[in-house]
This record gives sequence, structure tokens and C-alpha cells, in this order.
Amino acid sequence: MQDFIAANIQIDGKEQQELLEELDVRARIEKLLIHIKNEEEISKIQQNILEKVNQKVSKNQREFFLRQEMNTIQMELGIKKDPKDDLIKKYHDKFKKLSPFMNDEAKEKVADDVGRLAGLDMMSPEFSLTRTYLDVVFALPWKEGKKQNLDIKAARKILDHDHYGMKDVKNRILEFLAVKDLKKDDKGAILCLVGAPGVGKTSVGTSIARALGREYFRFSVGGMRDEAEIKGHRRTYIGAIPGKIIKGLQTVKTNNPIFLIDEIDKMGESYQGDPASALLEVLDPEQNNHFRDNYLDLPFDLSHILFIATANSISTIPTPLLDRMELIEVSGYTSEEKVRIGKKYLVPKSLKKERAYRR
Repeated sequence: MQDFIAANIQIDGKEQQELLEELDVRARIEKLLIHIKNEEEISKIQQNILEKVNQKVSKNQREFFLRQEMNTIQMELGIKKDPKDDLIKKYHDKFKKLSPFMNDEAKEKVADDVGRLAGLDMMSPEFSLTRTYLDVVFALPWKEGKKQNLDIKAARKILDHDHYGMKDVKNRILEFLAVKDLKKDDKGAILCLVGAPGVGKTSVGTSIARALGREYFRFSVGGMRDEAEIKGHRRTYIGAIPGKIIKGLQTVKTNNPIFLIDEIDKMGESYQGDPASALLEVLDPEQNNHFRDNYLDLPFDLSHILFIATANSISTIPTPLLDRMELIEVSGYTSEEKVRIGKKYLVPKSLKKERAYRR
């Protein structure tokens, strides 16, 4: 009997062997009782845990059903509207406003997603994913941006006000802008400001945006090794998000901003893809009128964006990208120019900040 009990309780082989080797019946029963007591304690602990889990699940289920009943009663009495119906109506209104500016593929895809969302339960993960996707789609500037009215004289004043010297650079920029204005589109070469760190390349890009009166978005690609940062992640991945281009358009809320791509000469390459190739699709005027972000998975026209790049050296810029850029070299300043810049720009700027801080 003792051996039968020992064989049917949860003890390891070594302890079972010790019980078999114990010839004293009393001692063997005492050892067996210790193991039975341990088994009983473990069973009690497991039972307690199971009861607590069941209570918690039952409580959550009860609260869920009560909320559902309360919402149903409120909607029947007209006190509360169904949040899902309100959301679907809002998406239908947005789609109606934006559909004239969408291409045929985008219209069909977005209409299908809005219809599918109406048939999903609000508690399902797919509902949340589809809703997030539609929020991204409707946040994009499908409409045409505000018209550009370029005044070369005003643009020169802004460049002169923001930057000391750099006469050749300013002239090249004004020529570039004048040609763009005559063409009435932004297709063609991309400006690339090349020079040592600290010579004002990024601030020149900001001044160009001010001169054109267009929205401005800057992002750096220095050290970038994953092409998904440019083209986004596919929606099938958990935590998928759009790339920097689509994010930038969501931020500026216009389809003809100025995008400044900093440190284009410092992009890397890894097993996650080649971001330079992805950027080529963004900058190439023959491809970017139907750019397809992996997350969005819809063609979007980037041809109205004016792209400006900055680099410290052209030696590390991939040749296909370099061929599509118009290079403007931004040289450093002499000691005399640095003194004048300090007096005319830096000191007044610092004093203005100090006065604002004291207030």
C-alpha cells in the first residue's frame, strides 16, 4: 500500500528510491506522510490561485456585460449615441471631402476600409489597427497646397537679413528659385548644400522656406541604416508606422512644403535594407509622383515638394542620388567675417534671449 501511494504522488525518482530502500516500516510511513503533506500544501496553493483568477475573470466579464447593457439602455432612451456610428459617420464625411483629390486606387482602398470598419467589433484588435490606418490616410494633405508667389527681391532681402556674406551662394539659390518659378512646378534638380559643419547650410534651408512662404520640415538621415525609416513598415507588423516622408506631410498639412534632408552623405546600409535606394525613389522626379509608402500602401504624389539636402562631403553620397542634385558649395568664413557675424547676428540674438528670460 505504501509503495502504491509513493508511486502515485508527485515526487522525483531519487526520493522514490529512498522510500523503497527504507526497510523500517514506521520510518517509511513517516517519510511518505511528509511527501503527502507537501503535496497537499501545493494543491491548496494552486486551488487558491485558481479561485482568485476565476474571481477576477468573472468580475471583468460581469463588468463588461453590465457596461454593454448600460450603453444599450442609454442608446434606446436617446441619452447616448453609439460611438462606433459616430466614428463611421465622421470617416464617411472626411472621405467625401477628400475623395475628389484622391487617385482611383486610393478611393477604392479607403472606401473598402471604411466599409470594413463598420462591420468590425470595436473591441477587436483589427478595428483598432484599421482605425489607426484611416487616421493616417485622412491626415494626409490630398488637396493642393497654397499657391506660391515668389518675389525675387523679397527673397533676396530675407537671405541678406538671415545670412552675412555668402554672395555666390545667395545668387545661385535665387537663380534656382527663379527657374522653378518660371517652370511653375517643383520637378527637376534637388538643391544640395555642401560644406563643413557650422557654415549655415541648415539655416539657409530655413531661409528658403521663409522666402517662398511655404511650410518647412527637417529630418536627418545621418547614420540611418533601415529603409523602413524612409518608406515605413508594412501594416502586418506589430507597431507598424509610416516613414519619415509621410510623417512629415502629416505634420505640415500641405502637399507642397520644403523638406530639408540633413546629412545625406552619412547614410549607412545594413541587412535591414538600403535607405539610399529608398530615398532615391523619394527624390527622383520620374518616380515620386506615385511614391508608395509601405504602411500607407497607396500611391501619393510627392512631386510638389521642394527637397533640399545638406552634406559635409560629396564623396560618400551614392552616385544615383548625386546625379539628381544641384550642388551649391557653402564655404567657411574668414576671421573678419566671423567678427561681423558675431556683432550683427549673435550678440543681438543673445541679448534678446536674455531680456526674454528676465521677464
